[in-house]
Parts: sequence; C-alpha cells; structure tokens
Amino acid sequence: MVNIIVDKQYEGTRLDKLLSLLLNDLSRSQIVHLIDDGKCFVNQHVCKASYRVKEGDKIDISLEKKANDLHLQSEKIELDIVYEDDDIAIINKPQGMVVHPGNGNKEHTLANALLYHFNSLSTINGEFRPGIVHRIDKDTSGLICIAKNDRAHRCLAEQLAQHTMKREYIALVKGAFKENKGHIDLPIGRDKNNRLKMAVDAKNGKRAVTDFEVINRYNDYTLIRCRLETGRTHQIRVHLAYIGHPVDSDPLYNKKNATRLHPNGQLLSAVKLTLIHPSSHKEMTFTIDLPQYFQEIISRLD
Repeated sequence: MVNIIVDKQYEGTRLDKLLSLLLNDLSRSQIVHLIDDGKCFVNQHVCKASYRVKEGDKIDISLEKKANDLHLQSEKIELDIVYEDDDIAIINKPQGMVVHPGNGNKEHTLANALLYHFNSLSTINGEFRPGIVHRIDKDTSGLICIAKNDRAHRCLAEQLAQHTMKREYIALVKGAFKENKGHIDLPIGRDKNNRLKMAVDAKNGKRAVTDFEVINRYNDYTLIRCRLETGRTHQIRVHLAYIGHPVDSDPLYNKKNATRLHPNGQLLSAVKLTLIHPSSHKEMTFTIDLPQYFQEIISRLD
C-alpha cells in the first residue's frame, strides 16, 4: 500500500496526473488501470481518474504483489555517499549495480544497500523502491538522488516532472562529430520488436530532448557531454545510436560494434546533478570525476 498526503502545490491537479508525477515507476496507463479497478482511494473513497485533488487529501493505492515476492532485505554493501542531510542523499552509483529489484534482481541492488545505510527513506514508490526518485541504468555509473522522506520525494519528483532538475553525463561514442554542439528532439517509446529496448517512435513515443557538446575527438571516437531536458528510459543511448554515434561498449544499442573498449557495459557516466533542495530551496550542484576505468580508456586514446 502506498500512502500520499496531497500538498498545497498540487491542489486542483487531476488524480491520474498527480500519481504519474509522484509514482514515476508506473506508466500513466498503469495508474489509470489501478484507479479504474478500484485500487486507489481518496479519503477512503473510490475516485475517478479525473478527480481534482485538494490539499490534505489522503490517497491510498493498493499495489498487488505476486505470491513469490519477498520483503526487501537490507544488505551491507559499500556506497559512495557524495552528500547527505536529513532530506536527501546523493550517491555515486558504480557501474554494474541495479538501482532496485526487478525481474531476476532481488538482491544486491542499490535499494538493498540504502536500507542498510539509512534509517529513514521515502515510501512513495513502494517497498521495493525506498528513497528512489529516479534511476540510472545498471551499467551506467554516476550520480543519483535519494529522498529520505516523502516530503522531499514529492519536491524532487516535481522537479523531474518540470525538467528543472539538471543532469549531465559524459559519454564516449563511436565515430567523429562534424558539429561541436547538437540538439536531439526525438520521441522515445518501447521497441516493438524487443521489449528490453527503447526506440525512437514518432507515433507513440514520448518527447525526449538531449543536448550534447564535444569535449574531445579521437581517431574513431568522440568524447561528449550530454544534458538531459527529459528523462526517458535509455534516452541518451537511444538518441546517440539513432544519429549513428552509439555509446561505445553498449551491449544493447551498439551490438554491431565488434571492437569494444570496455567489457562491462556502456561508457556513460552521470557526472553532474543540479537540484533545488527540498527544505532550504537553494540550488545545489554535485559533480564527480569519471570512474577510474573510464579515465584509463581516455588516457589510452590520448
């Protein structure tokens, strides 16, 4: 069961829209199905998706669990905690770590580690996603923001929805860019031929915008900085592959590349994160260096 108390800032928002903002692991259609199936209650009453919420409304959503689901267990896993206070924590996630449990991944995730390291985490995204506001892919390294209470979670989720949380990545891609900067505005949806992949989909995809600039050029590679205006699943990887410059060593979107510089996944790292703090309302920016393996590959290219 997920419980939400409506903040004043959301007054007048449609119920389905509000839930899609706050429960970012569920699609809009999944949320509508939950409401239509009578699994969403507002002040203990079943409501329609079109209901306009009021400040102080108590929303209860019943998320069914499969019989074989287990309770999420805390695990003593070392974390690189870049910053922490009473509201948020900024984690430098290593390549190879899954953010939260899913099919085939019940243990050794960031969520398991968070339960061990922090006494308080937001509950908005349910038991298996404690504190998780946004995700980065398993084989993408870098910064991820964790909410330590529901109020902070709602604030951060709103920033993601309004595209005011700024995220920057460094990527090593195949081929040489002629331009020094670029703007990619192409909608992304689920790949119709492979459910594990996303794809550019002009008909059914959601708007996705990536800006990039060249940092350095090598013989067959280009090092670029990418800034996300939206946060679709696999967005950078899909966009760059579509324009003919896939991220090097990407096992999903760069299969044609026989020569991989790195054996453990895409050379992509989230190196900068800017947000508005939920309590102080001040802008905060966090930056990290590229992981050692990434730096060594660039040194070899140099």
